[in-house]
Amino acid sequence: MATAKRSIEIRAPISTVFTYFARPEHVSDQMSDKGVGMTVIPMDIKDGMGVGTTFRIIGDFGGKRLEWDCRTTEFLREERIAAVQIDGPFKRWGITNVFEALGENMTRVTMTVDYEMPFGPLGAILDKAKFAKSAERGMETALYKVRGLLEGSGSIPVYITLDAYQKLLAEKKKMNNVPVSVVLSAILEKYEQEAAPVPQPKRAA
Repeated sequence: MATAKRSIEIRAPISTVFTYFARPEHVSDQMSDKGVGMTVIPMDIKDGMGVGTTFRIIGDFGGKRLEWDCRTTEFLREERIAAVQIDGPFKRWGITNVFEALGENMTRVTMTVDYEMPFGPLGAILDKAKFAKSAERGMETALYKVRGLLEGSGSIPVYITLDAYQKLLAEKKKMNNVPVSVVLSAILEKYEQEAAPVPQPKRAA
C-alpha cells in the first residue's frame, strides 16, 4: 500500500468546510494543475451524500486516464468522511478527509489517499513513483484552491438540494464541464440581470 497525505488550515467554520467537502465533486473541480485533473460524478446519493453514496471518479494523471467507482463508508458530520473503490483499476484505493476545529473560524483538513497499484500492463504504465507525485500535487493544489474559495467571497454552493444540483450538472455539461463554482456564478449573474427592475419610460409633462 502507498499513501499520499496533505493537510491545510482554512479560515472558515468547520460546518462550512465540512459541508463543502461532503460533495466530492466540489473538491475535484479544484484538482487541475500541471497535467493532473479529476472529475467526480455522483451516481447514487444516500442520506445527503452519506454512507452508501456511490460516485465515479475520472482521473487524468500526466495523460493517463483512469476511471473508478467508489462508495462512501464513513460520514461523521464535522469529523470525518471516507470512501473506498468498489470497482476500478487499483488493487485497493481509499480516501479519508478528517476535520478539526481550531477555533470558531479556523478548520484543519487532512486528506489521505491509500492505494495499491495494479499489477500487469497497467501497473507498468503507471509508474508508482510518478503516480504518487501526481496524486500529491493534485491534492495539494485542490486544498489550496478550496482554501482560497472558502476564505474568499463565500459564493460557493455548500448547501444545495439534489434537484437543484442535478440542474446545476446539466448546466455544467452545457458549459463544457467548467467548475461548479463557475456555473453557479453564471447562473447567479443571469438571475440578477433578469431580476433587475426594468426602467420605466418617463411620462410627458
